Amino acid sequence: MRTTRTAPARPVLIAALALTTAGSLLLTPQPAGADPKPVTRDESPLDRRAAQAPASAAKRALTAEGTLGSAFGGAVRGYPREQVLSPDPENPADKSIKLGLTPYHAIAPKLNALQALGDRVSVEVAGRSAGGHRLYLVTVTAPETARQARAQERMRDLIENSPAQAAKSPEIKAGYKAPVFFNNNIHGNEWEGTDASLKLIEQLATATDARTRDLLGRSRLYFNVTANPDGRIAGTRANANGFDMNRDFVTASQPETRAMRQIEIDKQPAVMLDLHGYVNGTLIEPTTPPHGENYEYDLFLKNTYANALGMEAAVNGLGHTPEKDGVEPAQIPFRDQEEGWDDWPPIFTPQYAAFHGTVAAHTVEIPLQVNNAAYNNLPVAELRRRSAVNVDVAGAAIRATLDFVRANRTSLVKDQIEVFRRGATGAAQVPVSAETVPGVPGIGPEDVYTTTFPRAYVLPASATGATATARLVDHLLANDVRVTRASHAFRLGGKTYAKGSYVVDLRQPKRGLANVLLADGRDISDKVSVMYDISGWSLGRLWGAEVTAVPTGTLTGLPLRAVREATPVGHVAPRGALRLRLNDPQAIAAANSLVQKGIPVRQTADGGSAIVPASARAKAAELARTYDVVFEATTLTGTRALPRTRVAAAVTPGELFALREMNFEVTPVSTAVLNAGFDWSTVDVLFVSAGLDHAALTPAARTALDAFLADGHGVVGRGLTGAELGAATHLSTVKPVEGNGDANGVVRVVNSGQLTADAPDHGFVYAPVWFTDLGPEVRVEQSYATGNPLVSGHWRPLADGGGGPSAAAGQPSVVSGPQSVLFGTEPLFRDHPKGELPQVAKALFRMADAGRR
Repeated sequence: MRTTRTAPARPVLIAALALTTAGSLLLTPQPAGADPKPVTRDESPLDRRAAQAPASAAKRALTAEGTLGSAFGGAVRGYPREQVLSPDPENPADKSIKLGLTPYHAIAPKLNALQALGDRVSVEVAGRSAGGHRLYLVTVTAPETARQARAQERMRDLIENSPAQAAKSPEIKAGYKAPVFFNNNIHGNEWEGTDASLKLIEQLATATDARTRDLLGRSRLYFNVTANPDGRIAGTRANANGFDMNRDFVTASQPETRAMRQIEIDKQPAVMLDLHGYVNGTLIEPTTPPHGENYEYDLFLKNTYANALGMEAAVNGLGHTPEKDGVEPAQIPFRDQEEGWDDWPPIFTPQYAAFHGTVAAHTVEIPLQVNNAAYNNLPVAELRRRSAVNVDVAGAAIRATLDFVRANRTSLVKDQIEVFRRGATGAAQVPVSAETVPGVPGIGPEDVYTTTFPRAYVLPASATGATATARLVDHLLANDVRVTRASHAFRLGGKTYAKGSYVVDLRQPKRGLANVLLADGRDISDKVSVMYDISGWSLGRLWGAEVTAVPTGTLTGLPLRAVREATPVGHVAPRGALRLRLNDPQAIAAANSLVQKGIPVRQTADGGSAIVPASARAKAAELARTYDVVFEATTLTGTRALPRTRVAAAVTPGELFALREMNFEVTPVSTAVLNAGFDWSTVDVLFVSAGLDHAALTPAARTALDAFLADGHGVVGRGLTGAELGAATHLSTVKPVEGNGDANGVVRVVNSGQLTADAPDHGFVYAPVWFTDLGPEVRVEQSYATGNPLVSGHWRPLADGGGGPSAAAGQPSVVSGPQSVLFGTEPLFRDHPKGELPQVAKALFRMADAGRR
């Protein structure tokens, strides 16, 4: 149910920004018989390493596709940058066909034809999807010579890296082409943004009117044609790995997310749209509170709200009505709702874009549902009618945005420069108010979110956490966050740090992104009653590396040098047996690789290390390079063999991905798979968190499972589903208690067992669970901290007063027995909390070996 904010009803912001369909671009087709420009360039495969490299490296490197990046230090080609795309095999099973939309296999031929229409359209391959499909980035702009393209690169670089100088540059004011980014189909079964963009690209390619010429002469338009081709083909929200990429921008675990991230970094859009479905009427951000506290929200709100008004007018101007075709009037959450559609976490595409200088960014939810049950149940004619309406709505939103960019190019670029200036100089954020954001109605105290940026973060040099630190540094660099490394010991904020420590100076253009990744975050439980998705995500607390915030101090004179990548830490001791500490997911992956290759690896009594024989030094050296892990010299011999661990996993896609990332041999299972007859001899342990209901198993399936467990194999369970299976199989004697199912965030924990001995003292929860009434053989491995365990996120008590953080305080969060380990936290959540992953690995090792203990 929607509630209305206390605000004036639907005002016009200012005359210059009150865009309507009457002011839309006139897109005139090219006259018949016009000679198309020939396409001469052959396509070649993308260098996938460049897509995953730190941004600094990507900016220097040319790819075979023709520079998806700034190409500093290399030859910059002009526009158009054309290539002939090889066709994909025709796929009659593509789910978009039923809707009368463009199937994936038809996109490459369509892009070839669009390039042939003239000299405005260029196509680059931005990457590959998890399923191996090409990701197409289309650029539409007026032709540029190589010299003109270099000038654009230089101006864009100046805007980010010398914003004070950029603000005074007459060249930028007169000649910089405002970058605009349209992201389509990130949810695979929300199709129509792709088709609307293809239609518009065709019109822009040939239009001869003055408005279009002016637009393309003063801006570059970038279209990610389909961000999720796997899902487009299959009719699924997620990609081939089962990931929702619109939740992945903090972690960037998926190749599609990394490609979008690189587009944001390289193209530096001032404005972007992320086209989704389905909310009737069309939902156009800006959002309800809470608002991300690390944004320059005054600039973001001013521009996003102004563009939203223009999109609203354009969408409503199409003439659709509830009575005629079932389409409700458009809505703007900031104006029309109280809460429930927030921009707090940086996991969503538009919110992430804001950290790269985008000052107007929107999720647009087109109106008429055609996916899920509607796709299966509605007649084809009705589905196609709805899809046609949705394409029109998406097109109207895109065209209105182009009008907005054309009318406001100078102020948009000015505001982007100001975002970077504030970051680089350490300027204070500007709280939103009627005075600081004039013309935006209904701004109140509930919209004011700012933060205090520390002077810097230090990632101290650490022998035991070196792999985690290097991983975090490379992740920061890949997000275009600047990092330095100390060539000597230094003192900062009253503390001495060793040589090799990393420093993230918060006086940098993208300070908001640096802070949102590394800070603890905030407990916002008292701010709103409900959140749209997660509310806490700190890499500083969850990724396994030590991160220290330095509130004040000066970095002047410190022995710091900028780095382009983390210094490799992989090392193998030159002689004797080797010790690999199992305190990092990359170390787990290396250990599993050794075991799978038949190396006789042994585990120490505490389960915290793997002992590798000297005879395997060459293989250890290879893995040290691959996983950036350290094999130390040791005199320990280990007490038992590290087991080969083949996992039957009834888990979420994120958990499955994390298990495979650690090189576990995983076979997905479910109630249906077990009922169909499962060969338990192919696995060593069962991990359950979702999709397996013991009560729904057939007698034969239950008997087979019982036999597997009777043979000494164990169960690792997560959440209520895992605990219920443990109880049903009589392996666990505990009572699981479910907290508020809407709760999530970063929590303080106390580690007290072998499984969690090297774990961080923070964990992640989503619908937290704890355990009471522990049986005599149950051990507490970890507990929620006393007091209020929530550090950042949203966790309220239920209506009856229970289920909140105070109820969980001091209660066991991870418990183990002879044949079971149960987690009440989410240590593998969306493959995000990297420092938590080894807990599950150690549990799997123990339970795979349960019958031999």
